[in-house]
This record gives sequence, C-alpha cells and structure tokens, in this order.
Amino acid sequence: MDRYVRWNALLELLTDSGRVSVEDAAAHLNVSQATIRRDFDQLAQQQMIIRTRGGAVANGVSYDLPLRYKTAKHSAEKQRIGAAAAALVAPGQVVGLNGGTTTTEVARALAVRPDLNTNAEGTQLTVVTNALNIANELLVRSQMKIVVAGGVVRPQSFELVGPLGGALLREVTLDLVLLGVNAIDVKLGAAAHHEGEAAMNSLMVGRAKRVVIIADSSKLGGHAFARICPIDRVETLVTDSGATPSVIDEFETAGVRVITA
Repeated sequence: MDRYVRWNALLELLTDSGRVSVEDAAAHLNVSQATIRRDFDQLAQQQMIIRTRGGAVANGVSYDLPLRYKTAKHSAEKQRIGAAAAALVAPGQVVGLNGGTTTTEVARALAVRPDLNTNAEGTQLTVVTNALNIANELLVRSQMKIVVAGGVVRPQSFELVGPLGGALLREVTLDLVLLGVNAIDVKLGAAAHHEGEAAMNSLMVGRAKRVVIIADSSKLGGHAFARICPIDRVETLVTDSGATPSVIDEFETAGVRVITA
C-alpha cells in the first residue's frame, strides 16, 4: 500500500473514532506494527495527529483534513459526480468553481471536453475560481479562460479567502456556479467547515444565475459550521447513487432538482 494512501486511511480512522492503537491500525490496514509506528511518528511531526503511548489520537486538524489527504475518500463516487456536474456546463458560459476534491473531479472532466476547449468566437469557457489547484488543473490541460480570485491561501484546501478575493467576485457575473460543500441539509442549507471559505462561496452564489451543489451522499443531511446559502437558492444537487430515496425526496420537495451519478 502506498504511504500516502496508508496515511489517508489512518487519518480517516482517527476522524471516525478519535483514537486508534498501533495494533488495531496494523490489523485494519494489514501492515506491520513497525510500519504503523513510523507512520504515526511522521504524521505527528506534521501536526496531523497527537502521538500517544501505543497509538495516536486525533487533534483539531483532522476534522478538516488537508486536501491531499482526502483524495481517496469516496473517490469513485466523486469521479461520477464530477462528470455529471461537468455535463451541465455549456460552451461560452462563465462558470464559478470553488475548491475541494469533488470540484477537482469537475475540473478534470471539463478539461477533457473538446467543445469547451476552443478559442472560437463565443465558445470559449470562462472559469472563475478561488482555488489554486482548480486553476492549475484547467490551465495545464485546456484553452479555457481562467480567472482566479485573490486572497490568502488556506493550505488545507488551496482556496483563497479574504477581502481581496471578495472584491473581484463582486464585479463579475456567473452563468453557473458549481460548489463543493462540506454539508447540505434541506433546513440548514449548504455549509462549509471554514467561515472564510463559506464567505467566498456565498459571494459566488450571490453573483450566479444558477447554483449547483455537488456533494457525495455522505454529506447529505449533515451540518457544518458556516452557512453558504439557504436551500431555496440551490437549483440543482448532484450526488451519487448512495443517496437514499427518502433523502432525495426531501430535497425535491424543497424544489431542488437532484441528479444521481
């Protein structure tokens, strides 16, 4: 097992349980206890966990894991969601994208669409984003016009937050915004763990004609610290087939179109 995949699995274990022993982690990942001890030591050096005698415990950082440690979670679902969300984009539109693992899959799906990668008059796609990794995904593989909002970089998500980016977002108009969120609920709306990211996302929503939320089924009905927008601002929710019929019914009753990938 690749070291970073193993680290991701360990961090997910700690996120779920709060504490894990070397013995249990080794059995769960089918590796030696010596390997787990080295992994715990290295993660502790990066301040991702707190090392204890015989194991490790989660610290505050593991609640909002850096993007590089999230890529393996629900990866197949996120790829399908990304493709389905990208299919909603038409040539010539101005589209907003925030950061996150699911929006990264959207960007990758957009980058390989031939109809969006042209400089012909009226067909070039414009993407407005506050995420450095999203801009990079599109810039190196497409001919789209990329507009990056300014601000201070959050290492956890590669997103730019703060008033510098807000100044730009207030001056643009988006045909469509595709937002990855930490949670979405019929009563509480869409939300993010970090208030700075939520503020930037809320600005994108305010400048968009249409709002599409992209979230795997594990985030449906959940809640997070900072609200992005109420549910009546959401036109479409793109999720995976793991969403239960009852949850889908709740969103559709609230007036949200639900696409399952």
